[in-house]
Amino acid sequence: MDTVTILLSSFILSVTGLLVFIWSLRKRMFDKESAAAHVIFSTGELGHGEEPAASATQRAGLAKPVPGETKAVLNPEQQAAQNQELADRIEADRSSAFVCFVFLACAMVWLIVASLAGLTSSIKLHEPDWLVQQAWLTFGRIRTIHLNAVAYGWAPMAAFGVAIWLLPRLLKTPLVGARYAILGCMLWNAGLIAGLGCIAAGLNDGMEWLEIPWQVDILLVAGGALVGFPLVYTLQNRKVHHLYVSVWYMGAALFWFPILFLIGNLPAVHFGVQQAAMNWWFGHNVLGLFYTPMALASVYYFLPKIIGRPVQSYNLSLLGFWTLAFFYGQVGGHHLIGGPVPGWLITLSIVQSVMMVVPVISFSINQHLTMRGYFSKLIYSPTLRFIVLGGMMYTLSSIQGSVEALRAVNTVAHFTHFTVAHAHLGLYGFFTMVMFGAIYFVMPRIMAWEWPYPSLIAVHFWLVVLGFSIYFIGLTTGGWLQGLAMLDASKSFMDSVAVTIPYLQSRSVGGAIMTLGHIVFAGHFAAMALRNGPRRIGAALLHTRSAGAQATNLAGA
Repeated sequence: MDTVTILLSSFILSVTGLLVFIWSLRKRMFDKESAAAHVIFSTGELGHGEEPAASATQRAGLAKPVPGETKAVLNPEQQAAQNQELADRIEADRSSAFVCFVFLACAMVWLIVASLAGLTSSIKLHEPDWLVQQAWLTFGRIRTIHLNAVAYGWAPMAAFGVAIWLLPRLLKTPLVGARYAILGCMLWNAGLIAGLGCIAAGLNDGMEWLEIPWQVDILLVAGGALVGFPLVYTLQNRKVHHLYVSVWYMGAALFWFPILFLIGNLPAVHFGVQQAAMNWWFGHNVLGLFYTPMALASVYYFLPKIIGRPVQSYNLSLLGFWTLAFFYGQVGGHHLIGGPVPGWLITLSIVQSVMMVVPVISFSINQHLTMRGYFSKLIYSPTLRFIVLGGMMYTLSSIQGSVEALRAVNTVAHFTHFTVAHAHLGLYGFFTMVMFGAIYFVMPRIMAWEWPYPSLIAVHFWLVVLGFSIYFIGLTTGGWLQGLAMLDASKSFMDSVAVTIPYLQSRSVGGAIMTLGHIVFAGHFAAMALRNGPRRIGAALLHTRSAGAQATNLAGA
């Protein structure tokens, strides 16, 4: 297949997609009154936001009416139906509470481990003689420990925990198969500890994102499979006729990841150029087909729940899902531009990278239209700040990735710190921010206890935002200057290294501020888990106290 054929086929596909998009507009698929989008709300719940992380003052702010917003007045029969639905929701929350807490507690530990390892490796880039007495603290090992602690520690533990809590709510049935998830969590963490130990000892498979020896990976595969069992069993017992879009995203992610991980780690199969192609096929797909769907599933649930209105266009959310599934598969090939790989593979990757603007714009339009008129809620909702910011970072990182895939841009950015900044924009600016917000929402429901120190939530938010801003801007600027210096034949390679030093120092400053924010977050999490600190007003409330004592008691149980 030649390049012209690939480009022509992609052009036809793109035009077809555009026509479908125009047709969807004419068919009023942006109509906000989609019944499917109401699945996550109980009777009479529209217009009433749910924000367990908010203090009493913040909750009062969230309850302020928005122009054009209507709140249902329930008759006795509807009130009884709402009470029953809320009671069922509480039962669903209780069924997943312990399992979810175990995953989130593990996520906290790995977040701190990964942060400290990342900060250490960052400092070593401009202070190479720091902490060199121990082999496992050398840059090559500690940086790899950081990557794997994030990729297989913090990120999946947080995603699994949030998904296991969301599933019973979305399917309106108690979680089934919780013991399999617990066993899977134990195996996964045992495998990760063993894998990091191997990396520290200098034993690894030598491929980025796939450094853990394949013999150890067996534990992660087994653990991941066990974590997926509750999804299947709970789906079989669902009490809803329609599967909300978040279930599609989570179900696909939990299906895609084991396949990606298993293929990527098959021993004695991948060699030479094909190994490099597989390596970036896995590395990019684990970002786009596991972490991204998990985060998008969270956004599509928590954002509407907090502001008390359904997503603007449910059909657009499905368009985003299917275009992500179709277009993302070969995106990773643009990391091999200039390498000894077939030209058609690189071209296909570039085309699919650019076509990723379709699901991204679909999501971005949907988020903006859903939040239109409700942006003032960001002042009062701790969860919403993280969720909306994360959604915006998804748009930015994806558009940047599409542009970066173009040969003209890739020529400068490739093999520089610019790529590192871009990777962190996706995995941290998008995924991690969304997970922070989701955990702030979920934990009060798990513990039946509110966050004891609301001010620490604001401290955490501004520390990570400030730290990441310094990190991203510094590394992006330094990486671009590094690329230009490497392309300048009149400059030596060391000149391209020297130009990055101030920006690498800014990276460490930003990383230190982010790490401080993570310590605040983990400390607040531990205080809540141990029930230390002041108990403010009891368990988190779904509606204001004026909504009626019975509904309030149910929502706060």
